[in-house]
Amino acid sequence: MTVGKRTSRRAVYEALRRKVLTLELPPGAALSENELAASLGVSRTPIRESLILLVEEGLVQVFPQVGSFVSRVDPARVADAQFLREAVELASLEDLPPALDPDLIDELRQNLAAQKAPGLDVEDFFALDEEFHHGLLRLAGHGNAWATVVSAKGHLDRARRLGLQETAPPDFADQHLRIFDAVLAGNTEAARDAMRGHLRAVFDDVEKIRERLPQLFAAANGSTPVRRNIVVWE
Repeated sequence: MTVGKRTSRRAVYEALRRKVLTLELPPGAALSENELAASLGVSRTPIRESLILLVEEGLVQVFPQVGSFVSRVDPARVADAQFLREAVELASLEDLPPALDPDLIDELRQNLAAQKAPGLDVEDFFALDEEFHHGLLRLAGHGNAWATVVSAKGHLDRARRLGLQETAPPDFADQHLRIFDAVLAGNTEAARDAMRGHLRAVFDDVEKIRERLPQLFAAANGSTPVRRNIVVWE
């Protein structure tokens, strides 16, 4: 994908962040400023600046005399983001108004229908999943809180994508429908229980992935990686 030489630095950062979050640049991948600049059609300067921002987010690590790498998924950061997301989304359900916005309800219905479309790939479902959760926050009047959640969940998003590779999207779509039905029924307790179960099911899937593919996750001791080849470090 070419961003374009006159594109803003923010666009370069967002393009690189998207490559990391979608696993196009997988955990452990070595990063070359020259190669990234060539692939995006920009100079090395915005690439370097974007990598600094990604380091601050914990999505990239730089090791002196070794190189720069996409960070492996950090279980501690996943757990922190999971805690934040659960706290925000469950609290938001408590603030649902007695009369729900009919336009937002229609949007959510259309979203749920799209989640059931045959042949939906992981990225398409992920986008619908994000829209659904954001829509519920908007329904409760807390749509702006979504930006805070998004900024904190880079590691969780990568872990969730790994989980979506293991769990068929229709399973999550059914969980979304149970949350939505409880919201429509005005049953806040049931909606909270369904939401909590849904978010924790994703977290449980992540733990299973961690056991099966430990090389994608950060080591508990945070040790410096050993360079094995030009693509992946362990």
